[in-house]
Amino acid sequence: MTNSEPWYVTAFQADYSELYSHRDLPSARREVAWLLEHGVSGRTLDLCCGFGRHSLAMAEGGLEVLGLDLSMDLLQQSKELPDAERLAGRLVRADARRPPYGSATFDSVVNLFSSFGYFGDDGDAEVLDNIARVLRPGGRLVMDLMNPARIRAGLVPESDRVQAGVRMLESRSLEDEGRRVTKRVRLEHPDGRIDTWHEDVRMYEPAEIEGLLAERGIDVEATYGNFEGEAFGPGSDRQLLLGRVR
Repeated sequence: MTNSEPWYVTAFQADYSELYSHRDLPSARREVAWLLEHGVSGRTLDLCCGFGRHSLAMAEGGLEVLGLDLSMDLLQQSKELPDAERLAGRLVRADARRPPYGSATFDSVVNLFSSFGYFGDDGDAEVLDNIARVLRPGGRLVMDLMNPARIRAGLVPESDRVQAGVRMLESRSLEDEGRRVTKRVRLEHPDGRIDTWHEDVRMYEPAEIEGLLAERGIDVEATYGNFEGEAFGPGSDRQLLLGRVR
């Protein structure tokens, strides 16, 4: 059946962590080590934390981490992580456009794995407004975004795979003169159940996101192409921004 909820509600339900099982705790630990080396410190907000794998790795690394996500299914799965008690009372269900924290609350904010661009230009602006609001002066921001040039050059129109017994059919296209990537997803479950939804993510060019952050008092100090610290370019896997509040 087709779900009438927003796609970002439908997509991140119980099946997500099984369909994307490569996004696991060991990889999160490697990525968090890189974050710590690049200035993420102190009281840290893991914005759109999913099932908390990065939050746990940050807690292990000595950060006072709080995680926020809209998906209760994923938040509940955090209990299955090893040493999950480290996250007790640290994960909250909330909308990234309305984080329930006071101004200048955090030393760092991280937003990982393309968890931005979901809400349209106005909604995305609300997310940025609140990132700037909750960060303290001098605070560190890390945003891990799609690389628009790579997506446009290498878009795979159709894919069909089986993961964890679920057949996943995806069709992709570019819209809005290449500014948005859309994906139609169909999941065929072993019990005959079928789920479908239509994803729609706004991609941001480097100069565009840098300008939006600068308007909010956050300067981008560096952009990397991945968590190995490679220079960013048109073919980079990621668009990994390191910002600092003025």
